[in-house]
Amino acid sequence: MADWQFQAEQQGDERLLDDVLESFQAQLANVGAHLHIDGAARARYQRLIHDLAQELRQQAQAGNITWTQAAEQANEARNAVMQTLRARSTPAGRALAERLKREGRTLNELIARKVTQLHGPNASFAKLAPSQQNAVYAEIVKSAGKSDPTISRWMRRLGPAGRGLLVLSLAVSIYQIANAEDRIAAAKREAAVTGAGIGGGIAGGALAGLACGPGAPVCVTVGAFAGGVLAAFGVSLIW
Repeated sequence: MADWQFQAEQQGDERLLDDVLESFQAQLANVGAHLHIDGAARARYQRLIHDLAQELRQQAQAGNITWTQAAEQANEARNAVMQTLRARSTPAGRALAERLKREGRTLNELIARKVTQLHGPNASFAKLAPSQQNAVYAEIVKSAGKSDPTISRWMRRLGPAGRGLLVLSLAVSIYQIANAEDRIAAAKREAAVTGAGIGGGIAGGALAGLACGPGAPVCVTVGAFAGGVLAAFGVSLIW
């Protein structure tokens, strides 16, 4: 084999290795960004519903509003916050949330649930004394300020995990740039590939959500991963 052929094959292998390594780095950033965004959204959700419920409880205790009004406003506010923050989550995070709870509960559903918890399955809200009805409303307000503890515990871990993957992705990029002959060009390429990986992941998850329908976290996650891989690898090949 001629020297020029050997060198060409060697350069081709090195370029393929670089493409694979950059795609891997982009996927670290893609997954890290997803985890960080969804973890932050959950944290904001917890803070907002807690503060809203606390304010409404204080107003009801001070007599500024009735417990009925407090329960109505607490339930409406919680559902509104939930929908708003889902819209700011990643497609994968939104799909998982919709799988666990498609929509917020109505006030009547919450009343029936709290009456059963407080007074047993055969109790009727309409037959309760006014003080007992207010106690039911107060429990609804209290519950509106809490999120599912199991979900919250897992979601709290997503933010640090996402940041860790982003740091690892940055470390891989720094390694690539440090070992490149043209570091400025390498830095631009790393930025382009990483951006494509994250953007492709979001777009892939969104497209998978349209195809699979709401509440399909596995399908959407696969779409997000595939979209990130294809976008990152495509940009690395044409750069």
